[in-house]
Amino acid sequence: MVRSLLIRGMIAGFLASLLAFGFAKVVGEPQVDRAIAFEEQMEKASGHHDETPELVSREVQSGIGLFVGVGAFGTAVGGLFALVFAFAYGRVGALRARAVSALMALFGFVAFALVPFLKYPPNPPSVGDPGTIGWRTAMFFAMLGLSLAALVLALLLARKLAARLGAWNAALAAGVAFLILVLLAQWLLPEINEVPERLPAVLLWRFRVASFGIQAVLWTGLGVLFGGLVERLLEDGRGAFRVA
Repeated sequence: MVRSLLIRGMIAGFLASLLAFGFAKVVGEPQVDRAIAFEEQMEKASGHHDETPELVSREVQSGIGLFVGVGAFGTAVGGLFALVFAFAYGRVGALRARAVSALMALFGFVAFALVPFLKYPPNPPSVGDPGTIGWRTAMFFAMLGLSLAALVLALLLARKLAARLGAWNAALAAGVAFLILVLLAQWLLPEINEVPERLPAVLLWRFRVASFGIQAVLWTGLGVLFGGLVERLLEDGRGAFRVA
């Protein structure tokens, strides 16, 4: 059964990545092109010209490179999503497969995308000091790890309190705990602000909205597609669990 779920998860992740790729191509790539044009203008104004040869052309980066990157990421996330679903299904009350999938996608989007985005929003290419890219990457993954840890602790708390407070009150308490842990993590981690003063605010805003939208499309697509793929596998027509 786990193997069947894993295959469906990877299929759903790949299909969701196609949706995310389409969104990135239409909405995100024009912002990247504008950011690159801004960088070139700043180089001309300063009299500095970067003569480093381009290893991968911009056409390849925005085409097959983007497709492969998003597709590999979506497929991997879909596989992990399926494994977590295999553990969670049947342990979260009488929720049907589609509901569990949608709930997991929501949790995943919040922990993987929303929380790290609020602390360290993405910047267009050429923005930031190249010498600090390693440190900035480490801080982002630290925020991501703390977000996931907070989610796990909140879910464990909800499960522990459910018998005493009821499912609804336990969920509210867990939500408050998650929010407190996330706010504490964001307060403890250092701020990063390396955006050039001359960078147009509209360009920065649109790039970040596009980046956020890509994640939203990916997780929404994954939750909906995976739920549809596994519903017939796990449930009968009345929504009851099938006997494996």
